[in-house]
Amino acid sequence: MTAPLMLGTRASPLALAQAHATAAALEETHGWPAGTVSIFEVRTTGDKVQDRALAEIGGKALWTKELDIALLGGTTRLSVHSCKDVESERPSELVIAAFLPRADVRDRLIGSPSIEALSQGAKVGTSSPRRTAQLLRMRPDLQVSIMRGNVATRLNRIAEGAYDATFLAAAGLDRLGIDEGCAVETQDFLPAPGQAAIAIECRADDEETRALLAAIDHVPTHRAVLAERAFARAVGGSCHSPVAALAVVEGDERIWLRAELLSSDGTSHVAGEVRAEAGDEEAAGAALAEELLGRAGPDIRALFTGS
Repeated sequence: MTAPLMLGTRASPLALAQAHATAAALEETHGWPAGTVSIFEVRTTGDKVQDRALAEIGGKALWTKELDIALLGGTTRLSVHSCKDVESERPSELVIAAFLPRADVRDRLIGSPSIEALSQGAKVGTSSPRRTAQLLRMRPDLQVSIMRGNVATRLNRIAEGAYDATFLAAAGLDRLGIDEGCAVETQDFLPAPGQAAIAIECRADDEETRALLAAIDHVPTHRAVLAERAFARAVGGSCHSPVAALAVVEGDERIWLRAELLSSDGTSHVAGEVRAEAGDEEAAGAALAEELLGRAGPDIRALFTGS
């Protein structure tokens, strides 16, 4: 590289940690000196508006819009995202070209040693429809209300007693070096599609950058997330829709995808799984989506198909 490679990222502490990890991976893999990858910080609309649920103000695109403008306009050559915050339908001019190795996919419960230990009627803060529905499915007595903000803000709200508990992604806490909370196993809380994966995006026609990113792409993570995002894309819905999916690469290299759809209050639930050979990840995700929508009750179908 004869000039710095400009990387776009949100300006939150977690986003910057992920951006620095990406920069370091590129520099180490390509033998570049430190600083070859420069970091361009963007404060997105999602960062600025903290008092309402994302679905009320434009959905997941609020995390990506400003980064997309910088990328498409040539200010940056790649963007780094928390994959679970990237909408399943992306502009055709952009491509997710690489993923770093996936971290812990689980959620952590902050404020209580377990979901069962929460007191009757405890107040739990989260802005995630998935976490809300999964929690109410287990504990319909709990009070769930919106809590947004970065990791530090949410931890402070618990410490101050504004809420009894909240959930944070284990991967984000680990990347920030924060050892708090109790991990909730995936059989109880299946994660969001793409959770714990760092997605690296560039312009689809930028062959040079795509080749540079291919060198750091973690193929098992890429395959797993392809299946999860295909599932999310096929079920449709919006940020109002509680959807969960997790794929892993098994020992024989097949993908094992588990997924679930829930009603907003958790009273209805449909789940399933599928296995797929290499190259069939997206087809498997779409097929599982069709199966679950076919088995779902009317309250779930209304969230995802409007019928």
